[in-house]
Amino acid sequence: MKKTVLTLAVVAVLAAGCADMSDTQRRTATGAGIGAVAGAVLGSATGGKAGTGAAVGAAAGALGGYVWSQHMEKQKREMEAATRGTGVGVTQTADNQLKLDIPSDISFDVGRSAVKSNFMPVLDQFATGVRGNANTDVRIVGHTDSTGSAAINNPLSVDRAASTRDYLVMRGVPASRIAIDGKGATQPIASNDTTEGRARNRRVEIFVGERSPG
Repeated sequence: MKKTVLTLAVVAVLAAGCADMSDTQRRTATGAGIGAVAGAVLGSATGGKAGTGAAVGAAAGALGGYVWSQHMEKQKREMEAATRGTGVGVTQTADNQLKLDIPSDISFDVGRSAVKSNFMPVLDQFATGVRGNANTDVRIVGHTDSTGSAAINNPLSVDRAASTRDYLVMRGVPASRIAIDGKGATQPIASNDTTEGRARNRRVEIFVGERSPG
């Protein structure tokens, strides 16, 4: 078993150090290699198969792209404090992005895309954190419930994401760092058969990720 782990470590180092790789490929390979070794060691220590552990570790290590820095952790804590009691969810995603899940009852009126006043303090705090870290990207995704047709819901979800972006731009976040998307009713997180479920599905998700140093 120790021999297997050592072999995996050598392979990981060789893969990460290939001269023909771009910086992005090298970072991904390094992450995958480190993850593979860690997964193999974990599998060995827990009585599992090293190969299985390595595969899981490699998949986790190769997520790449974003890093979870002290600045990102600080922004997460600040957003948790700013949104406490509002129903806004603040989480770290598997690929190291900060995610804000904002329900419609504080963000937009039914059928409207104008930012509500009680959503503004959340965006103000978010903009402050993003302005302080120029190495971050922001992605805003709008969602609706299944009430109404796709011809109504799809543009409404995009308009809500655009309104959120426009507010952040007014607060000093460069528009070039913000991407928007609208999913309409295609990605529900709850049943559309209940009032509560539909309310949860009407939401805006904001993601911010800090790019790995190039």
